[in-house]
Amino acid sequence: MRALGRDDLPESVDVAGNTFHRTKTVKHDFYAATGFYESSDGVKSVLKMGRTTDFGGLPLEWLGAWLCRREMRFYTRLSDLPNIPAVLGKVGSTGFLHAYVEGAPLEKGKPVPDGFFSALQKLLAEVHRRNIAYVDTNKPQNILQGDDGQPHLIDFQISFDLDTIGANPIGRWMLRRLQREDFYHILKHKRRLRQDELTPEERIAAERRSWFIKAHRFITKPYFLLRRRTFKRLRDSGQLLPEGSK
Repeated sequence: MRALGRDDLPESVDVAGNTFHRTKTVKHDFYAATGFYESSDGVKSVLKMGRTTDFGGLPLEWLGAWLCRREMRFYTRLSDLPNIPAVLGKVGSTGFLHAYVEGAPLEKGKPVPDGFFSALQKLLAEVHRRNIAYVDTNKPQNILQGDDGQPHLIDFQISFDLDTIGANPIGRWMLRRLQREDFYHILKHKRRLRQDELTPEERIAAERRSWFIKAHRFITKPYFLLRRRTFKRLRDSGQLLPEGSK
């Protein structure tokens, strides 16, 4: 099930004239493997390698390469924003290296500074202005609270733009729909972590689950339930290594 099969991420990579050495393997899943790297002069970075191995006899390196190109396109389109990590370079056919953000994901119990969510909403509005829907704001681990106190977005693997489906009425409708859900999930995090900053209008919006969200959960819940159970069984039996294992 691992994106790189039995292989791990490379011990080192050469990008833009610098050699970066792996310090930690963070995650292995079906689509990609992610790890932290650091150069000899202390520059930290993150390597994301898309799938290279076959699955059920079906070659899937093309999928890893496509997902890599697709995600790099979003990072490139947002490269002038300081709250989006810069891409440092491509690695092989399915990987790319981007800058490391000093900070940690949003999590319950960790103090969130005043104005953090206002800044996050402004960042998201700018992403939307460029005809991009982030799509993954429901995952707090993709929203980093930087050591600078500012929000940073990472992981554009399932983001959406008009290049994805075309600049047609259906594509534009889907983009607007996904952008609304981006804000809905931000308000959920805000309600959980900084209720005191919620406006009355935001409180109502955070409690209103759209038909789009309900339909999405109805369709995907059985899949994710089966996926979690399958992965647990494979890990318990030793057929699949834990996420973050080396």
